[in-house]
Amino acid sequence: MAQKKSDPNYKVIAENRRARFDYAIEDDIECGLLLEGSEVKSLRANGANIAESYAAVEDGELWLINSYIAPYEQAKTFRHEERRRRKMLVSRKQLATLWNATQRKGMTLVPIVMYFNHKGLAKLKLGIAKGKKLHDKRDTQAKRDWSRQKQRLLKDNR
Repeated sequence: MAQKKSDPNYKVIAENRRARFDYAIEDDIECGLLLEGSEVKSLRANGANIAESYAAVEDGELWLINSYIAPYEQAKTFRHEERRRRKMLVSRKQLATLWNATQRKGMTLVPIVMYFNHKGLAKLKLGIAKGKKLHDKRDTQAKRDWSRQKQRLLKDNR
């Protein structure tokens, strides 16, 4: 996501803010999405949610499951299904890496952010993650609170 702010085509569509809280993300991969026309139009109008979704490798293909793309109102005859399984586009080497991580190492594939890249193509950043336990989440929360408090104290001392 290290894109220029002045790029007119780069636009974040949906973000999974709880992903970094619930999972320890070890690596991430940029994936393409196989979308229908009305889905792209709906994404341009910011009608998406990836908070409850996940990815899975099934039959040698990568799928985005349970993601929501709002229906596009102007599409009369060719409407899309809101919560359909969407195929994700990755190279064979990346697919083998993802399958190895999920099947052998017990990792989870978590969507982090969906966006339009600088070329205007819909992309999804997919995180290879391990689930955090409750004490890990508390530790993360405590570190975040301490850093906020530290910034306040430094700001007050000036």
